[in-house]
Amino acid sequence: MAEPQQKLFKAQTLKGFRDYMPELMAPRQQMIRRIEATFERHGFQPLQTPALEYLETLAGKYGEEGDKLLYRFQDHGERHVALRYDLTVPLARVVAEHRNEIQLPFRRYQVAPVWRADKPQRGRFREFFQCDADIVGVNSAIADAETLITGLAVLQTLGIDGAVLHLNHRDVLFGLIAAAGVTEKAQQIACVRAIDKLDKLPPVAVVAEIVAGGMDAAVAERVVAQFQDGGVTLDAVAAQLTDQSSLERVRQVLALVTAAGLGERIVFDPTIARGLDYYTGIIYETRLTDPRVKGIGAVMSGGRYDGLIGLFTKESIPAVGISLGLDRLLAALQELELVPKDAHAVQVYVTVFGESEAATAIAVAGDLRHVGMRTELDLAGGKLGKQLERASKRGARLAVLIGPDEAAAGTVVLKDLRDGAQQTVTRANLPAVASVLLQV
Repeated sequence: MAEPQQKLFKAQTLKGFRDYMPELMAPRQQMIRRIEATFERHGFQPLQTPALEYLETLAGKYGEEGDKLLYRFQDHGERHVALRYDLTVPLARVVAEHRNEIQLPFRRYQVAPVWRADKPQRGRFREFFQCDADIVGVNSAIADAETLITGLAVLQTLGIDGAVLHLNHRDVLFGLIAAAGVTEKAQQIACVRAIDKLDKLPPVAVVAEIVAGGMDAAVAERVVAQFQDGGVTLDAVAAQLTDQSSLERVRQVLALVTAAGLGERIVFDPTIARGLDYYTGIIYETRLTDPRVKGIGAVMSGGRYDGLIGLFTKESIPAVGISLGLDRLLAALQELELVPKDAHAVQVYVTVFGESEAATAIAVAGDLRHVGMRTELDLAGGKLGKQLERASKRGARLAVLIGPDEAAAGTVVLKDLRDGAQQTVTRANLPAVASVLLQV
């Protein structure tokens, strides 16, 4: 009797999710290592939080639209939980929960995936990575400037020269909205959420969204008109505001970032809105100026959120942070040709002549790995030509050949797979010789 055929399952990813294959994952990993090293040079410490949080931890912190995008469900213990939407609210929970263990000011960074039940489209996924750095416990222009300086240093470390940080303040936004005739707080917040879409939607669509929320069309048009000129000066805005404290903070931050030698990288821009409800002070977005990445959007954003931690503890603890979109940054680096094309390739491929040479081949591979070379040992065996073919497919630059004579003499044949040139070297000298060839 014939065996019943085993059911085959369809191999597919969830919509809005994706696999990161080696050719994409390798440059991502390289980029993450450089970002983390920059954060640490600026005094930030690593932190990791769980992917799952209690629903009440996340819900109500991002605004109405953010709440709709939370991945929420009831687990097997009948607890209401959600996947983290960002890295900021979990940080607020950590500070409140571990307050006795944390010394303020507290500088932390985190690189991790977040999840949003958004509509998938080109360049937008439901799972994506964020790279955050935050300073908790200080409400000062110096702390604001330090976070911005750190973020700009990250972009410089990645080789990005053409980046400008557009700085605003949440109270400047509310002041300009009030000057347009909107004084009710809920309506002001609705306007901020709509204004945040001005870089994605035409002004008429933003006006329509505000009107759909119940506001008079003429007032909505006046509100949007306030934010259509990115060249508005601080003095021009000051003339419309009764409270100048927010503009004074903006001036202080601009001066401090300029003192750090980065004055050409930062501008005041009253059109910056940032739609999340928890922002309370400075807010900003960083845009690339190179025409090759036109339309890629903000690659780094953030701001001050002095009231968020207070939702979890009676103690008032201010905070400010930056967030880099890893995938958007990588896309920009690729367009700017700043990503090595062979980031996932091995550097040296060690062939295995036969079973009697296997131990020597393993030892040689270990010598090369010990000095930091990406080295792969052939596992499939077979004729030398097939092994060299596999080496080429893996992108290897050099191949190591070890026959019986070489194994007995303590030597190897080092083959340059670019031009076929080869030379015999001692095992002791192999790492140094290989290193020189890899730099040519």
